[in-house]
Amino acid sequence: MFTSEVQFGHAGSCANSDRETASAKNKALREAGAYVPDSFDSLGDLIQQVYAELVKSGRIVPKEEVPPPTVPMDYSWARELGLIRKPASFMTSICDERGQELLYAGMPISEVLSKDVGIGGVVSLLWFQRSLPPFVCKFFEMCLMVTADHGPAVSGAHNTIVCARAGKDLVSSVVSGLLTIGDRFGGALDGSARQFSEAYDSNLHPMDFVNQMRKEGRLIMGIGHRVKSINNPDVRVKIIKEFVLENFPSAPLLRYALEVEKITTSKKPNLF
Repeated sequence: MFTSEVQFGHAGSCANSDRETASAKNKALREAGAYVPDSFDSLGDLIQQVYAELVKSGRIVPKEEVPPPTVPMDYSWARELGLIRKPASFMTSICDERGQELLYAGMPISEVLSKDVGIGGVVSLLWFQRSLPPFVCKFFEMCLMVTADHGPAVSGAHNTIVCARAGKDLVSSVVSGLLTIGDRFGGALDGSARQFSEAYDSNLHPMDFVNQMRKEGRLIMGIGHRVKSINNPDVRVKIIKEFVLENFPSAPLLRYALEVEKITTSKKPNLF
């Protein structure tokens, strides 16, 4: 079948002469001084024998055995044994209720109540992660008080009333009103804050800001009212504005908006 001697056990191995056989190769290695085992099974014993001879002759100095690194426990197995628990999927840095007492930005709830920080103080802790000065907390409370009621005509209040008259519960009624908040109801506050902030941060002169908005055909959010005007201002806005100017060390964004107001009201008194 085979025209030449074939050595099974290695892919494509063959011996065309006696010198190419495994026995001849092992013999040549022995004659060259190599340690050659009689078979693969005796390889370990030969290694141990050679190692012992090298240690005895002093060519190898044994070192202290280093313990192998500990193999980490499998997560599923450790969890099944109750050694670990899966971390929470949702975490918050606003408040901490893991201890014996609820914490607001690191302040115990008992201290929040004993110091009487008020709603403004709680807002400063939860929203800004620190205790803000009293005048800032007072500002928060004033904003909440002057916007607590907006009459029945706006879409948010209207939807809430309609749902309540339909027999829906309080949460459903309030949510139906909240869902109407957008560019035409409630969004002017967010929009004006965004526009004025971007203009101020870009060092855009108030006049350039007005001209740019006119050129782009965009309304300046927060500017203009159907009923109120510079001669008949909204008392709520007046109160908040005066409080900020009198109590805040600086109010660059408000002053920027007032400069814009001077430009727009020169064209029409209700553009304030």
